[in-house]
Amino acid sequence: MSESILNIARPRPSGPDQGLAPAAALHVEVIADLVCPFCYIGKRRLDQAMRAVQGPSDVSWYPYQLNPDMPEDGMSLHDYLSMRFGSPANVEPVLEQLAEDARQENIDFRFDRIEHVPNTLRAHRLMYLAETERKDLSALAEELMTAFFRRGEDIGDPEILVELGGRHGLLPADIDRVMEEDSSRQIVLSREAQVRSSGISGVPGFLLNRRLLVIGAQDTDALVNAFDRAMFGEGNDAIISPALH
Repeated sequence: MSESILNIARPRPSGPDQGLAPAAALHVEVIADLVCPFCYIGKRRLDQAMRAVQGPSDVSWYPYQLNPDMPEDGMSLHDYLSMRFGSPANVEPVLEQLAEDARQENIDFRFDRIEHVPNTLRAHRLMYLAETERKDLSALAEELMTAFFRRGEDIGDPEILVELGGRHGLLPADIDRVMEEDSSRQIVLSREAQVRSSGISGVPGFLLNRRLLVIGAQDTDALVNAFDRAMFGEGNDAIISPALH
């Protein structure tokens, strides 16, 4: 793995008990967008794989926007799919395959309920706030993805983000502040820029103990094997999912 990829990890405090995770521990840094169907599937598979970890473990999240040039207020699903895939004949097989893959992870994609594709910068700023408040980021990500993919909610709408964040202990005043201040926007964009400058161009990504990068919605067994390599193996490797190419 290149030095630039290693550098996307958040710095940890120095000291005798700090630094990289110990050999028998696992630190996972998830790189994902919250309206990415592969990221939702990949998160569910990660959740299952984490249950196999015997030693100490933790998960953090990095922002990534599939559509960084999306208008601030988003666009209609019809316009978005037309832009990405062209005719409806090209779209239907893709959505059907995604729905089938999701069902295997007990996810019910309801594309019929989605009318609007948001710009996800505000949702990532909510994740940043949750991080600073030491909330469960994976639980909040699940909430946001469920809201979008299963209920068709606009997770770029500040009012909806206040509601969703409130379910995870975030105060409305704090959410409003983060949505209004420019510093949180710049922090999120800076973190995303770090990811892109490292050469990562597909999501989901899972950076394991800062030494092994897994790209794509790998199945649970593949993730467990990657965990073993990250905790006990040697060298730096990358596992690339053909689904992203």
